[in-house]
Amino acid sequence: MSQLLEQIGAIVGPQGLLTGADVAQRAGDWMGLSTCQAKAVVRPASTQELSQVMALCHAAGQSVVPAGGLTGLVHGADCQPDDIQVSLERMRAVQSIDPVGRSMIVEAGCPVQAAQEAAEAQGLKFAVDWGARGTATIGGGISTNAGGNSVVRYGMMRDNVLGLEAVLADGTVISAMNTLVKNNAAYDLKHLFIGSEGTLGIVTRAVLKLQSAPLSTQTALLALGGFDAVQHLFMLAGKRLGSALTSFEVMWANFYEPIGITMGRHTPPLPGGHSHYVLIETSGNDPERDAAQFEAVLGEALEQGIVLDATIAASKAQAAGIWKIRDDIEGLFQHTLPAVTFDVSLPIVAMQDYVRGIEAEATAAFGQGFKFVVFGHIGDGNLHIILGTQPFTDQTRHRIEEIVYSPLKALGGSISAEHGIGLEKRDWLTMCRSDAEIALMRTLKTAMDPKGILNPGKVLA
Repeated sequence: MSQLLEQIGAIVGPQGLLTGADVAQRAGDWMGLSTCQAKAVVRPASTQELSQVMALCHAAGQSVVPAGGLTGLVHGADCQPDDIQVSLERMRAVQSIDPVGRSMIVEAGCPVQAAQEAAEAQGLKFAVDWGARGTATIGGGISTNAGGNSVVRYGMMRDNVLGLEAVLADGTVISAMNTLVKNNAAYDLKHLFIGSEGTLGIVTRAVLKLQSAPLSTQTALLALGGFDAVQHLFMLAGKRLGSALTSFEVMWANFYEPIGITMGRHTPPLPGGHSHYVLIETSGNDPERDAAQFEAVLGEALEQGIVLDATIAASKAQAAGIWKIRDDIEGLFQHTLPAVTFDVSLPIVAMQDYVRGIEAEATAAFGQGFKFVVFGHIGDGNLHIILGTQPFTDQTRHRIEEIVYSPLKALGGSISAEHGIGLEKRDWLTMCRSDAEIALMRTLKTAMDPKGILNPGKVLA
């Protein structure tokens, strides 16, 4: 063991330092398709321990890669053999909840679902949510500014973090644990770390904004005949339901039919044969009135021919069954791999032509044998796309990326809606960020991490 690792071991103890076979048996990604390549994994038990570790690594010029639940899908936590990985899996606590001020303090290794459940026990709601809630961590969500299923109503992670604590590259602790909704005292430093993917500092704790838990939730799956109908439904729902509209998830037939029907993994709530399926959900505080309003809006959409078929969840179990289809990423990958996964955003009005253009380009490039799946959080302009073909080579991957990313610049879109940049999207960053923006990013990186030891190679080349 090197002198540096011996020094780190003295700080974090035997439970806090893994080497050799203990590292090699750890997963390198959430699907377990690779193993951790780091020379060591450091698991601090406190911000103070991590501060001491980072001070040592900074002095030694040792590269450090922060890792959360590994669900980001852009290789943002990949390690090289000379890297030390930092995992906050021993820092998982919900430290406190303020039911009056509607906030909670959690350690960054806390799983999203654990934070949600702790809030629910107090009659409150942590509103940021996505399918990997049981694995993804609060720190990982902050590092990528993740969004998920409820952005239409509650916003992304950035909108739900009041304050945070982070350790800089040299071990300095920035404790900006603000609990106030209003605090305009100069720069709001938390925004340096939200969405920066561990390249400027490692978040160790956060103050999360909570909402009052809704007393009623209405969930339905709707079948539509085209994307024009999807847009009309979104406008109608926004007008009639207002702030009660919580989720507006759209699945193209190429998602719903294989995942929800053909693969036999779920009981289909609706038959196939339609072009688009919308999972719509509202929440409120008057169960009787909320249900009546929800049914009235769906009835209006049916009468206008916007919606062709519908099923309303009659219980929490039925609602969960609908969501399981939308969240079945494991089944999705079984259906599509090998493929490239995308997480893009663009104006809703441009989505139909954009998707058609991708399909036409893919057909011209690969013939009829490619896999193509589209779904996403359409209410906030976020599309998830999976595109794959055989044989799958580096050249194939590049061509697929080119097909998906190239149109976005002209549309004012983004190559990343919520998963970050990592390694996978780094070379395409100029599609949605100007030279001046990237130059400023480099200035921030140099100022805060002059030795380049924090998550090297991620985000910026």
